[in-house]
Order: sequence, then structure tokens, then C-alpha cells
Amino acid sequence: MIAVAELVSRLDAELVGLGYKPSTMVWYRGCWRRLESFFASRGAQEFSLDVAMSWVDQSCGGFFAKEQAGMLKATDVYLFRVAAMLDDFAVHGAVLRRYSRTVDKLHADDAAVVTQFQGWLREAGCAPSTVRAYGTVAGEFLAFTGTRGGLAGLDAGVIDAFVATLAGYQAKTVEHKLCAVRSLLRFASTVGLIDDTVLAVVPAAKSSRQARIPSVWDPGDVAKILHAVDRGNPCGKRDYAIIVLITRLGLRGVDVKRLRFADLDWPGNRLSVVQAKTGRRVALPLLKDVGWAIIDYVRHGRPACDCTQVFVRHTAPIGPFSDQDHLHQILAKHARAAHVPLGEQRRHGMHSLRHTLATRLLEDGTPLEQIADILGHRSVASTGVYLKASLRLLAQCALDPDAPPSGAER
Repeated sequence: MIAVAELVSRLDAELVGLGYKPSTMVWYRGCWRRLESFFASRGAQEFSLDVAMSWVDQSCGGFFAKEQAGMLKATDVYLFRVAAMLDDFAVHGAVLRRYSRTVDKLHADDAAVVTQFQGWLREAGCAPSTVRAYGTVAGEFLAFTGTRGGLAGLDAGVIDAFVATLAGYQAKTVEHKLCAVRSLLRFASTVGLIDDTVLAVVPAAKSSRQARIPSVWDPGDVAKILHAVDRGNPCGKRDYAIIVLITRLGLRGVDVKRLRFADLDWPGNRLSVVQAKTGRRVALPLLKDVGWAIIDYVRHGRPACDCTQVFVRHTAPIGPFSDQDHLHQILAKHARAAHVPLGEQRRHGMHSLRHTLATRLLEDGTPLEQIADILGHRSVASTGVYLKASLRLLAQCALDPDAPPSGAER
């Protein structure tokens, strides 16, 4: 075990190295002082998660009772986060990604490496979404290694520490991040920044794409969520239009965030966007309910803003969503308002609405090729995975063990 004071000191240095803002550090340090006082009052010098959770429960006036009653406040969750972060740091020796902030500013040398790496990916013919996503992970990795000697000091211990920060992510996410790191290190080895022996240290994380079953919503639940959105306020108008766009047209969240006024052909009742993932343009009919939802938001809900994107953030500074802004909170917020359960077994991001549309179209008999065009898939194989999400379609594929072989007589 480790002494509370030593653990706090190490975590403090780690967060500063990761670029946490001074104002944020002031808040954390205040929490840590109160936590250390609580440990001292209990006569405990070494860190214990049980004692830390007792501090959370006392500080929140009954954290666990509030949790069961669904009455937790944001401040309560933040205190829980303080205790959980300390425990994770004690176990892994690293700040897990769910606590780490996106590093907005890298050192000039590291930023140049990311730029060169993305250029290398483009030359290799990688999709725009891969270039962008791998660049983001590369920035995270370089920011992490920057507090541990940089690429020049890269060894198995540093890589193991970074892998530890991925604890709690879905297997597919871990696979993606490790693939990005492996690609970055392959590039770094090519240009002489590291020794290629480091590549062998990055663990493999295999996750079969076809083994996953897409998460879909019951149509009735989707209707409840849309009905629960309060369209009497600006945020409600925006959220309703976003959810309807994805539910009815199957757009990806990133493409909704980047949707421009120029992409809307009102006379022709069409919407045309260049997909961020594939770089290909897809044209879709601007359905009546979708069009009116957008019009209602633009006329009566959208803040005054000169940006070309249709949807903007409603908190200062007013402007378009960034790639780091995730829209799943919008869906989760209105699902809770509609009393639609969000279990741990169900992915409840905006992408699940896209899965739901694809599954419904399949059940309605829409050809796979047409669904692939609607969703903007490069391959029909990517669309075929939605067959597994429909019990009705799977039942049609079931074999009768008592049936004679084709062409045989009974």
C-alpha cells in the first residue's frame, strides 16, 4: 500500500504534466486536503478505497443513498471521481483516460510529429477518418510519454503504463487505440525517432468486427425519447432536430456536427454531405419531419452565430461543435427524461440510432445495397452485420434439423 500523502503528491505531479488547468488543480487540491484530514481522523495513513468512499459518502450527505434514489448532483459525482481517480492511480500508476482531459496543446516537436504522422498515413491511402482518429490517439500518446522522457525514453514500462490508462474501455476501443499507437511507432521507427524493437512491446488486442452485435433501440423507445424532448426551448429544438436527423437518415454524429447550410438543398428537398469517415459524398432525401425540425431550430432556437454549421453549442463561446464534443449525452439526457432504461449492456450513443435505422430497413425488406448507400458504407459486408441485430431475421435463417436435405425424399 502507499501513504495517502505520497499518492496525492504523485497524482498532483501527473495531472500537472497532463496539462490540467491551474483552476482545476486548485479544486483537486482542496478535495485532497479534506480527504487527507478524513484519513487522519480515522488514524489511517495508507490509502484505502473503502476509507475514501466513506469520505465521499459523508461529504455528499449520503452518496450511496442518493445514488439509489437517483438524486445525485454533479458535485457528488465529482467527489466520487476524486476517490476513484486516486484508487486507479494507486493500482495502475497512471491516470486512466476516462479522467484525462484532451491535450489541446502539444510541445512544438510533438505537434510536428503528429502532423508528419498524419501525412504518412495519407500517403499510405488511409481514409480521412483514420487519419483524424489516429492523429488524435497519437497526440494522447505523445502527451503521455512527454511526462516520461518522450519518445527518446520510450520503453516497455512507459508503454505498459499507457495501456493501463485504457482500462474500462470496450475491447474495440482498446484495439483501435493500440492499432493507432502501433502505427505511430512504426512511423517513428521509419524516420529514426525510435528503435524498431519497441514495436514488439505493444500488446495485441484483437476484436472481431463480425463478432459484435449492433446495439439497437426498440422503435417504441425511440418514439418515447423524441416525445420527451422539450421543444419549447432552444436546446430542445436543437436536440430534437439532431436525433431526428440520425434516426430518420442514419447520418453519423460527426457528419451532423459538421452539417452546413450549404449541404441543404431546400428546393430539391435533398441533403448532401461529404462523410468524415470515408471522404465520399452521400445524397439523401430531406424528409418532411426532418426538414421542419431543422427549420424550427434555425428560426426559433439557434443562437446568433456567423458559423456555416447548422448546429452549434448553446454555451459560451457560441460556435460549432468540435470533434471532441460527443453527442451521446444528448440522447442519454432525453432517454432518462422519457424513463427509457439505459443499461450497461446497451450502447446508448447516437450511433445506436444509426444501427436501429439499418435494422428496421432490413426487416422491411430493403436490399442491402440500398441500405449501404443510405448509410454511406463502402462495402455491403459492413451493412450485413445488422442482420444479427434482428431476432426476426435470424429466425428466418434457422434450420429445421428434422427437414430432409435439399432434393431428398422423406
